[in-house]
Amino acid sequence: MQIHSGLFTSESVSAGHPDKICDQISDAILDTCLAQDPGSRVAMETAIKGDLLCLIGELTTLAEFDFEAVARDVLRDIGHTDGRWGVDTDRIRIVRQISHQSPEISSGVSQDDTGAGDQGIMFGFACTDTPEYMPLPIQLSHQLMRQHHALRRTPVGMLLGPDAKSQVTVRYKGGRPQHVSHVVISSQHSPDLAIEDLREMLREEIARPALGGWITDETVFHLNPAGTFHVGGPQSDAGLTGRKIIVDTYGGYARHGGGAFSGKDATKVDRSGAYAARQLAKDVVARGWAQDCEVRVAYAIGVAEPIEISFNVERGVFPADLYRECGVNLPELMRPRRIIDRLGLTRPCFRKTASFGHFGQAGFSWEEGLAA
Repeated sequence: MQIHSGLFTSESVSAGHPDKICDQISDAILDTCLAQDPGSRVAMETAIKGDLLCLIGELTTLAEFDFEAVARDVLRDIGHTDGRWGVDTDRIRIVRQISHQSPEISSGVSQDDTGAGDQGIMFGFACTDTPEYMPLPIQLSHQLMRQHHALRRTPVGMLLGPDAKSQVTVRYKGGRPQHVSHVVISSQHSPDLAIEDLREMLREEIARPALGGWITDETVFHLNPAGTFHVGGPQSDAGLTGRKIIVDTYGGYARHGGGAFSGKDATKVDRSGAYAARQLAKDVVARGWAQDCEVRVAYAIGVAEPIEISFNVERGVFPADLYRECGVNLPELMRPRRIIDRLGLTRPCFRKTASFGHFGQAGFSWEEGLAA
């Protein structure tokens, strides 16, 4: 999908947003399992509200660990210690309701040629907006939240709370991004930080460093536009794993199959299929075959070979034919076991995906070039 002219808006959220707290806890539990047992089967959901945190899902693993300790460590990393920002990590109640993976599903994904852990449709996307082959609006929104995250860890930003959101609107012309039209940032903050001082901090210490030359004299800033934001995080809003799927992907610039990522091991093609589709789309654009590319892949539960691999690119470009000429067997490439082995998805590598997007970040194997 290429925006030829007009405006496009995407949002991001901080690591301290209630839904992202849950994503990080779910993925931290997944990583803990994989560190001890790479064959772990994990489908972990987290919910948080006030002083209650719930861990629910299915888990089949040889790993032994303290679930509560993992969850509390994540909360501390985010910045919740003594309850100042709404969560007292040492006092929060944690309840669990966890069972083993269904034996019928297990039999389908535990073969040498791993079958898909569920049916579903996954999308991958890449474009030439940025060096990371990501749409500019979501990439800039993430940069704002990374800058917020970094500033909170300095004396200048110590009065900022962990809960925050960003939104960036980009003006396009002729299919290319021109400048940032609007910026929205809302950040939790201490009552000791006056609203006007907060707004200046958000503009000068976060927006300008993060957005750089994309800001012009025409850029409109909405900084804590609703006013003070003292009560935030799980004290203000309930959080749940998997509720930020557009933030996690392409900011609405490309389609989404509906499946969330966090808390799922790689036999769940919601996750591994989407990662592989991103790698494939990025490869198409990096080869110069297209300016932007959306890959669609579909699976049937228990079946290894995908039932569909499609490319949405500009007229006259046929990536499937081009790959065939290169000797690339796409159905084989997109089998779950091939994806898991190629991308190293039995490693404990998922906690870091749960903040600031699963795509467009250096260090992720699916962001590397495709060696088919």
